[in-house]
Amino acid sequence: MTAHTEPPTADDASDESKSSEGDASHLDDLEDGAGCTEIWEKLSEGRE
Repeated sequence: MTAHTEPPTADDASDESKSSEGDASHLDDLEDGAGCTEIWEKLSEGRE
């Protein structure tokens, strides 16, 4: 048995991208390609 769903709309796509991106402004000063260690250090600085 399959469920009937509505086809995706443009509004659905924009909602999805907003939720998956979130607010990452606190990571703006990291270089592109930063790894886990750099991200962890950056986040840890804010906790001190």
